[in-house]
Amino acid sequence: METVYMICAAVGGTLIVCQFLLTLLGLGGHHDVGGGHDMDASSHDMAGHDTSSHDDTGHHEGTHESHLNWFLSKLTFRTLSAAFAFFGLAGLACIRLEVEPILGLAIALGAGALAIVVVGWLMQMLSRLNVDGTIRIERAVGSRGTVYLSVPGARSGVGKVHVTVLNRNVEYKAITSREQLPTGAKIIVVSIVSADTVEIAPAPDSERTTHA
Repeated sequence: METVYMICAAVGGTLIVCQFLLTLLGLGGHHDVGGGHDMDASSHDMAGHDTSSHDDTGHHEGTHESHLNWFLSKLTFRTLSAAFAFFGLAGLACIRLEVEPILGLAIALGAGALAIVVVGWLMQMLSRLNVDGTIRIERAVGSRGTVYLSVPGARSGVGKVHVTVLNRNVEYKAITSREQLPTGAKIIVVSIVSADTVEIAPAPDSERTTHA
């Protein structure tokens, strides 16, 4: 078993290091091979089928199937790599501590399963942070900013603006149906034109200042 533990620890550790290096190089992407949504869907289908078919017994079986499929949905390339590494390391530790072989195997399996759950949870949290932190151009409507490159009037050309969205400074192409807006003019985003272009108007306070 020691050889098996060593191989698992080496393979898992190597895969984790490779994934880390790929992430640093911007090549990591989302290459996990888990079926998160599909698993959840099949989980609901199986749970629903069992519940409707077998009443209380079916409900218990459906709950069990739901928990099993939730665990299976965590099986991705990253979590499996962590599971191999922790399985091997825990197993080697048990051998060094002269733990009974059967108990050592159980501890190693438990460590591998725990690694799957913990790493899966961490990846889910990171995914949510990435989604929440993404600035969609739709969120720019109503935001204020400053003209960076002069914007021609009457929609006759495109300029650029810097707009503050979610406390971040974002640059967009911009057009306006009003008069030309020079560099440095204060503006407000009134609508979305395309994936990278907004329609702007002079900020209300700047209009009042101009008229005054």
